[in-house]
Amino acid sequence: MLRVAWGRVFTTRPVLRGRLGMVSSTHWAASAAGMAQLEAGGNAFDAAVSAGFALQVLEPHLNGPGGDLPAIFAGPGRSPTVLCAQGVAPAGATIAHLRDLGFALVPGSGPLAAVVPGATAGWLTLLRDHGTRRLRDVLDAAIGYAADGVTLLPAAIRAVAAVADLFRDDWTTSAALYLPGGRVPTPGSWHRNPAWAAVLQRLLAEAEAATADRDGQIGHALRSWRHGFVADAIGRFGTAAWRDSSGKRHAGVLTAADIAAWRPTYEPPVTFEFRGWTVCKTAAWGQGPVLLQQLALLDGFELEPGTAGFVHTVVEAAKLAFADREAWYGDPPGGTPLPDLLGEGYTAGRRHLITDTASGELRPGSPGGRPPRLPRAIGAGRADGTSGEPTSRTGPTTGDTCHVCVADRSGNLVAATPSGGWLQSSPAIPELGFALGTRLQMTWLQEGLPSSLAPGRRPRTTLSPTLVLRDGEPRLAFGTPGGDQQDQWQLGFFLNHVVAGMDLQAAIDAPAFHTTHFPSSFYPREANPRQVVVESRIGSAVIAELRRRGHEVVVADPWSLGRMCVVANDGESLSAAANPRGMQGYAVGR
Repeated sequence: MLRVAWGRVFTTRPVLRGRLGMVSSTHWAASAAGMAQLEAGGNAFDAAVSAGFALQVLEPHLNGPGGDLPAIFAGPGRSPTVLCAQGVAPAGATIAHLRDLGFALVPGSGPLAAVVPGATAGWLTLLRDHGTRRLRDVLDAAIGYAADGVTLLPAAIRAVAAVADLFRDDWTTSAALYLPGGRVPTPGSWHRNPAWAAVLQRLLAEAEAATADRDGQIGHALRSWRHGFVADAIGRFGTAAWRDSSGKRHAGVLTAADIAAWRPTYEPPVTFEFRGWTVCKTAAWGQGPVLLQQLALLDGFELEPGTAGFVHTVVEAAKLAFADREAWYGDPPGGTPLPDLLGEGYTAGRRHLITDTASGELRPGSPGGRPPRLPRAIGAGRADGTSGEPTSRTGPTTGDTCHVCVADRSGNLVAATPSGGWLQSSPAIPELGFALGTRLQMTWLQEGLPSSLAPGRRPRTTLSPTLVLRDGEPRLAFGTPGGDQQDQWQLGFFLNHVVAGMDLQAAIDAPAFHTTHFPSSFYPREANPRQVVVESRIGSAVIAELRRRGHEVVVADPWSLGRMCVVANDGESLSAAANPRGMQGYAVGR
């Protein structure tokens, strides 16, 4: 029986069910590429990697080969594991260097904000270590899409239009790639990336010429990326001067030596037990533990999805968890006090802060008695006076993220959230066909913070795939784009499913909401105290009650919040669902 008050449980699509395999991603063609690997006898890792490379071509405004990648997976003989392919700050990326250039915050675009590219090396590492298919097999779809062309999504065309003048005036290498004939692409027109297709073909040709061994070929491609022609091209380009968000030209500091020195890593996940489910997330170099902190806080409440009381309680828990993110998350030398942040004693004390009225404060806690320390620049402007969205200060453009998750018949589950390296983040490297990621914009030019800029450290990201176990077995893998909203939309989906008993598609389709009460991870770091954004379908009675409790309610379009993807294994069969919002995410399977 559904414990839910949304009214009639409406679903836009059926939950897919089968036993061979399931793929759910933010683009239908990437899901098809992944499913092709499962149909050919590959496993979940082969499918995820093929879909991941496809997404780099299909959604270039949301991710790219020069971006970053967290993934989490489990299966028979594979305990829950996190792949961290989040690149680090280059050796020359120091607080002193940027302050000497006159910056109070890291630029939001351009070469100075570039980290070591992680996504491509991460996908290749995952394929080598856990996949079964050959390099040629999994690259085939991406090479075809790049060489033969894809129709750009409307959002991608809008992103190009927003930065077209910058491309024409300064980022001329990007203009050559994204402004055919000097014009913004029209809806339905075909976009090709012959430079990236040539890179993949060269990686493949050199690897196959070097060895017939599958693992050896993938290893050769990784070496070509880290030490060969790719690293050389990135090193030459990464230290060139280009216009950035300050409106001025600055040279970057990313070198070929930085590329060679970095490797993706495997880590154990951070976990929390919630009502019989074990939820697994990345460590606090990503924001993933905020989902666990929210669950810890909510575990002390009776939850009834669909009611104003439910929305209120979830939002107030989010305010507390994200306040801790601001004070404690990052990649500091001594680590993050996650055991204390997730401990019952600490959580119980924080839970008492949730009352029947909306809080207007940012209230980080003191785990283990440590005093919280927030960045001085929260809410402050940039020294150069510019403004705009996180990926570019030159026009009203936003960068976002992709997601892919896969379940196979052997019991493997994979969830991955690639992002960064957007077309609007930095100029395209002409011989490679992709831009560098600008993840350093999420670090602070203030010493002593968990997320301070420092060479070799990972910037704190919002990328946050999720894996869930039941009785020790992997049962759910899911995620969504959305920056600071990722672990709010995922939480809503999870509670709809495990508390209200909704099926996967209904849990995605239910009215979504989130708060923007805490500082954004992106420039201009805005915070909107008490603000809650809700889809209008949530209902006038819920909206009125939230306002009575003191929330500043922003009513969004009825189908506008979230891009959830999910796959599941119940021990008997596989299932999958995808978000209908935006009309591009799809699940496939049989």
